[in-house]
Formats: sequence, structure tokens, C-alpha cells
Amino acid sequence: MQSAAWRRHLLDHHLSPSTSAAIAAFRSASQTGLTPQGLCGADGTRYMSSARAPAVKGSGHLVRKGTGGRSSVSGIVATVFGATGFLGRYLVQQLAKMGSQVLVPFRGSEDCHRHLKVMGDLGQIVPMKYHPRDVDSIKAVMAKSNVVVNLIGREYETRNYSFEEVNHHMAEQLAMIAKEHGGIMRFIQVSCLGASPSSESRMLRTKAAGEESILKEFPEATIMRPATMIGTEDRILNRWAQFAKNWGFLPLVGGGTAKIQPVYVIDVAAAIVNSLKDDGTSMGKIYELGGPEIYTVHELAELMYETIREWPRYVHVPLPVARAIASPREMLLNKVPFPLPTPSIFNLDQINAFSVDNLVSKDALTFEDLGIMPQKLKGYPVEYLICYRKGGPAFGSTVSEKMRSSEM
Repeated sequence: MQSAAWRRHLLDHHLSPSTSAAIAAFRSASQTGLTPQGLCGADGTRYMSSARAPAVKGSGHLVRKGTGGRSSVSGIVATVFGATGFLGRYLVQQLAKMGSQVLVPFRGSEDCHRHLKVMGDLGQIVPMKYHPRDVDSIKAVMAKSNVVVNLIGREYETRNYSFEEVNHHMAEQLAMIAKEHGGIMRFIQVSCLGASPSSESRMLRTKAAGEESILKEFPEATIMRPATMIGTEDRILNRWAQFAKNWGFLPLVGGGTAKIQPVYVIDVAAAIVNSLKDDGTSMGKIYELGGPEIYTVHELAELMYETIREWPRYVHVPLPVARAIASPREMLLNKVPFPLPTPSIFNLDQINAFSVDNLVSKDALTFEDLGIMPQKLKGYPVEYLICYRKGGPAFGSTVSEKMRSSEM
């Protein structure tokens, strides 16, 4: 005990007065349970985490210059609504690996966000309980932020949440609260490619209404319109593969002639991050994020069959018949006293969306304007589908298990 006190005395004797004051303040705080964010030295200097410094709109580059990496401080404190969803996990990972602090609002159980905590350094991923209908809880998760990203969206309705509430009113509410906050430097809204007030799809109409409301409340907001996103947890190729494996065929609505421009989900996350790295040139603009290749729905299904190594079998379903199959759920949704099954292949709104071509506009801002070269789908981006191969990843119905490895 005496030797430890003597070493501490010698250390304090050789340190500068300001450093000694800081150490003394830290010791005092550790005894009283205070956190370092609230420390003050004897000379009045406040020792506070730079990651939580209040943001000033229009102060130039948001990302600070430095070595980078998950243990650095980028200067971004981002609240990512919808972080526990498909795109959210990839966005959180890219923000965290550059040293950003990410606040993760969640409304489910503690298991909803646990896969995100390992993506950042200690204390950089901060889960916070909230409810989208509770304004006070929304303000609480935004209180320390200088960036807000809204990934909330639905491709089908439930008894509790309609398209209008999720895609329009919630987005508008977030923009209003961010504007009142005063320290939000960037607001990014993730919408959908094809969002238009005249679309046959209610989801796309409500997405367009949400964009309009956000730009009205927060004119500096950046709108991202990604095309159909492909990735490990996607809700298109996974569903097709499961249906094909279970039933031995895949329904093609309208013959699968509609043209789409699917995009790799990691490229979309990178586009969002790059928009935060610029000097504000992306503020108030709309970007349409489509992949480098155009597919018909039938061609995308062919890619899925090729990857899972199954013989392609289709049942062509005329558009009116597909709508008739999907309509009962929409009619009964709020008329029965129990929840209805989640639609998969026959989702009325998705059927309407895929009834017309959905491509990037000619004059739109794209990945190129954000300095990104999007990846082609064939290859690594769809490699996750090998889990649906019969007999294991190296085999499948179109590749016999009797073949030698040298023949494969």
C-alpha cells in the first residue's frame, strides 16, 4: 500500500499542473460514480467526448479527417431508424467501422439488436427502446445525434400498421422532430425506386407522399430510392427459392416480362455513407439507386434457379388471376378479429408494382454521382442461395452427387 502511494506521489510530482488536475478529477469522478462526459478539471477545462459534441448545421464536412477505423472518432452520431431490418444491419456495419456512434432504436425484444453490437467498438452501438407512436421516445433517441437515417418501411400492411402510417406519417413525424432538434446536420430518407403519386402500388404512392412531406419539413434532406435489394436476408430471391424447393415450381405473374434493376444491398448502404462523407452536395437531392444490369422478372428467376441448381419449372399466372388470388387478404385484413398470414409470393401490392417496368430514370442522380460502382448480381451477391441446393453446397438437382470433384 505504501509503495503504491509513493509511486502515485512521484508520478503526480513530474506531471504538468493541467494534467495533474485532469487525473485528480478522474479519480474524484471514479469515487463518486460520475462518467467522463461530465468531468471538469481544476482549471475549468471540460473533458467531454468529442463524439457527443453538438452539431452545427452548415459547418462543412461532417466526417472528420483522421486515421479511420472502428476505434477512431468520425464525428458522426447517427440515429438509424429501422436499423434492425434488412438494409439496417449493413448500414450500421459501415458506419461503425469508420468510427461512428450509432443509436439503434428498437421496439421488439433485446434479441432484435444483439447482432449489431459486435459491429462497432465498445459503446459505439447504443440500443435504445422506443415506440414509433410515442413522440417523447423518438425525441430521446435523437437527442444526442447529428445524423438521422430513416429506413422504416413496409411492403405489406398489417392490422396495426397501414402503408399510410408507416411510409408517410412516420417519416413526416421524424422530419418534424429532426427540424425542431436544431442540431441535425443530415437527414436521409430511404424510399423506393418507382415512388410516384400515380403508381398502381399503394406502397409506392405512400412512399412518394412521405418524400414530399419530408422535403417540406426538412428541405436539406437527402432521398435515396433503391431498386429491389438483393442480399442474404432479402425478401425476393429467398422467397422464390423456398417456394421452388417446397412446391417444385415458381409462379410467374404476367409471364415475368416486367423489367427491374435489382441492386446489391451493400452498395445501397455504401451510397448512404458516401452521402455523409461529402461536403453537403447531396443535401436536398434525390438519388435513384439501381444495379448495373436490367433483368426481367423471368431472367432474375433463371438466375435464382441456376444458383440453387434446380431445373426451372414455372407456372404462368395472368395478372388478373394473380390479383384475384391476393385480394382476399386485403379485403379481410381489418374485418376479422385475428391476424392474417404474411403474404409471400402473392402480395397484391408487389404484384401491382411488378406489373410495369421499374427502372432508373435517364436524368436521375445515381451511384456514379456518389462515387460508387455497383456490383453485378451474378456471383458473390447471390452466393447465399447455395443453402437451398439439394445434397449440399457442392451439389444440386442439376449436378449429380455421383460426379467426381474433378468433373465439377
